[in-house]
Amino acid sequence: MLTAGIDLGTKTTRVIVLNDDNILAQRAVLTGWEPQHAGENALTAALEDARCARDDLARIVATGAGRQAFSLAPHNVTEVTAAARALAFLYPRVRTALDVGAEEARAFKIATNGRVLDFAVNEKCAAGAGVFIETMARTLEVTLDEMSALAQQATGAVTLNSQCTLFAESEVVSLIHVQTPRAEIARAVFASIAARVASLARRIGIEADVALVGGLARSVAFVAALQRELGFEILVPRDPEYIGALGAALIASDSVSLRGA
Repeated sequence: MLTAGIDLGTKTTRVIVLNDDNILAQRAVLTGWEPQHAGENALTAALEDARCARDDLARIVATGAGRQAFSLAPHNVTEVTAAARALAFLYPRVRTALDVGAEEARAFKIATNGRVLDFAVNEKCAAGAGVFIETMARTLEVTLDEMSALAQQATGAVTLNSQCTLFAESEVVSLIHVQTPRAEIARAVFASIAARVASLARRIGIEADVALVGGLARSVAFVAALQRELGFEILVPRDPEYIGALGAALIASDSVSLRGA
């Protein structure tokens, strides 16, 4: 049975095509100003990779910020619901999950069946999400990969106190002016966001095992900072940014199976 899940994020749109529980294809495109157009492009590309047609799909389920605007998916679920379903599939023992994307960070607790028991989301300010890291990288005049590499060279002698992205940027500029090593600033930036994400987890109560998903999970420096903050290792799937699309595709499969039962 072929199904597709599409995650229409604020920055990137991702699609996964499943054949039962097997991933046939996955594609990502920038969302831009037209989520519908981005979704159609990503879905078309994924279907070409899977060598199947749209009519072959039993169901499409959408998630993400633009899920309700994507007309090709008659069904949609929240980002937390999709991520929980995917993690229940990948890591049945995970009970606490952290999802850090471009503009939001979330923490949620998962039951054995993948049902969401509780969740918390960061405030409107992007100081707890990937945009914060991108802003600080621009201020330091380095790429995201360079910033991650720098952070791993530092000792942790510097901390950031500001909660707001704007004030934190000013704080970083001040550190640059007093010739603070870039590596120390970079580590402080990752430590700052890790502390905010960890505080979300503590709000709902941390129960092992813990998984990290979302685009920022690809950053080795952020994963290391979060593990230092929490005091234990966390699980990171191979393609953490595709978790929403995977969960949506699995939910599509579930719903078709239930309908046929």
